[in-house]
Amino acid sequence: MTDTPPPAYAGPARVLSGVQPTGALHLGNYLGALVKFTRLQHQMETFIFVADLHAITQWQDPARLKGQVREIAAAYLASGLDPKVATIFPQSAVPAHAELAWVFNCVARLGWLDRMTQFKDKAGKHKERESVGLYTYPVLQAADILLYRATHVPVGEDQRQHLELTRDIAAKFNHDFGVPGFFPLPEAVVEGPGARVMSLRDGAAKMSKSDPSEYSRINLTDDADAIAQKIRKARTDPEPLPDTLEALAARPEAQNLVAIYAALDGRTSAEVLAEYAGQGFGVFKPRLADLAVAKLGPVGEAMRRYMSDPVEIDRILAAGAERARQVGAPVLAEVKAAVGYWAG
Repeated sequence: MTDTPPPAYAGPARVLSGVQPTGALHLGNYLGALVKFTRLQHQMETFIFVADLHAITQWQDPARLKGQVREIAAAYLASGLDPKVATIFPQSAVPAHAELAWVFNCVARLGWLDRMTQFKDKAGKHKERESVGLYTYPVLQAADILLYRATHVPVGEDQRQHLELTRDIAAKFNHDFGVPGFFPLPEAVVEGPGARVMSLRDGAAKMSKSDPSEYSRINLTDDADAIAQKIRKARTDPEPLPDTLEALAARPEAQNLVAIYAALDGRTSAEVLAEYAGQGFGVFKPRLADLAVAKLGPVGEAMRRYMSDPVEIDRILAAGAERARQVGAPVLAEVKAAVGYWAG
């Protein structure tokens, strides 16, 4: 006699993701996250938040944090997220995220968190100096996702391990509290062009907001001159572009620029090589600069326009937070009932 598997989650398909307000968004964020958010909002119900609870796991200037939240919201809107279609909100405006995270802190196992490589990477040799919040960050991330019973989560490769933890927490909660199928086991959405954009100064390092060199990244707020200059100064090698992906793979800086061109132009790297094989970067970089300015210029202009009207941004965020609270409240109520909390 075989065991009957627990019933699968039968609710609607939903997308959830978010970005921390901890620095200027860049080309990697745009191609790896914002473009995906914009596409997915038309495929399933979408919740996109500004992750300000996650932000304070490391020190943030309180006087700047609210403005940074608005800037992320402006980037969402400028990239094409429609607040009439997607729910856009600040994480801290929905207290249920923190309430559910506490329950999940009691479901997750210490050994699971000990295996999280992101904490090890960020803490380095001095983990005893880091906040407890940074250590339990993946548990709050699970709460973010499961509060809305999200089924699909756009993530970078570096966050895939956290999503696996979310699946483990969901499965353990469902089992331990006798509510099979209550939480879904969410799937990662990582495919597509621009999933991993590398530094313009080091093809082996991911493009990052925290890199001290401004020339390592293209910020969404950069003007046309800055975009062109950063591409012109991007590190390359002296060889012309090859005609195969295999040959390109051995040249990380060249591979990165070709991948950026492909993602911005809606093509594959192989198609870009078919056009530029045998040509040097003296030809390729100006073409890439023109393309980047054409694609990113309007986004930067729209961001600046939204940022000039903080009242409208706050209105959109408040409306999104109200919608998020309405969706999350019954889920949290059922969690409390399953756990056995006093109902009052």
